[in-house]
Amino acid sequence: MRVFVAGASGAIGARLVAQLIDRGHEVIGTSTAPESAERVRALGAQPVVLDLLDASAVREAVLEAEPEAIVHQATALADVRFSRNFDRSFAQTNRLRTEGTDALLAAAREAQVRRFVAQSFASYRYAPEGGPVKTEADRLDPNPLPSTRQSQAAMRYLDQAVTDAGGTALRYGGFYGAANDGLVEPVRKRQFPIVGDGGGISSFIHLDDAAAATVLALERDAAGIYNVVDDDPAPAREWLPVLSQVLGAKPPRRVPRWLARLVAGEAAVMIGTEARGASNAKAKRELDWEPRYPSWREGFVAAYASTTRTVDPKSHPAARTRHSPT
Repeated sequence: MRVFVAGASGAIGARLVAQLIDRGHEVIGTSTAPESAERVRALGAQPVVLDLLDASAVREAVLEAEPEAIVHQATALADVRFSRNFDRSFAQTNRLRTEGTDALLAAAREAQVRRFVAQSFASYRYAPEGGPVKTEADRLDPNPLPSTRQSQAAMRYLDQAVTDAGGTALRYGGFYGAANDGLVEPVRKRQFPIVGDGGGISSFIHLDDAAAATVLALERDAAGIYNVVDDDPAPAREWLPVLSQVLGAKPPRRVPRWLARLVAGEAAVMIGTEARGASNAKAKRELDWEPRYPSWREGFVAAYASTTRTVDPKSHPAARTRHSPT
């Protein structure tokens, strides 16, 4: 197919472009700056410099490209300084998930592009009730924290708009595997503590596995919502010490909820103590997808151990033991 990838120079976008081309697709990839457009060109795609918030420019780019499919991977999270105000950190990304999605969907309708896949998010969104792992059919948190409401609303909007149009929303887990992953330095500096009992569940996904699932969703024309996460949702008290070990850092600190709330905000407390993980059963079943890294245990080692020393991922102690998230 001829595929228009918005956000082609980003962490997942670049991997997606490479995988699409490897499978014989022709790719037109957007970026926001000429220098990142060169990265897209180097991957073998046709680069387009585009502001996704400029609806007329989006329309023109899509009509000129004449794609058979569109993939929306655009965010504004590179080099973002995260603060206790979750919505402030995600403000531009929220616009891309609402205004940018609208612009791409309108252009897709005019260009008669039926296949549409968009980046959504799984972690920290499901209602903190019941069991630790949620499916796509479980309800999202109906009362998100005040500092996260705009971001939660933007993700809900994207999910609804895309699926109403007959497209696919992929709720990815927490990405890892990029050289500039936001988790790495805070963990190395012991700035990412275990909060309270550390019972908040996280679901992760290696960027390469996320890209592979995206290719399958596109090729199979699989409409609807899919959690794209690994097989091993786990509480912070379990995965954070492993990541620290892989990075060669000291064990994470432990802080009480009240102190984390004071320093990092209520969202950090919720994520660390109450968040629910996500099940990938639907994606594995309907997309015939199997992650290369079924657990963050192997994935963290493969992604990060080489930054401290040369290690065989399968022999690293962090990759050997798996426990239930309960």
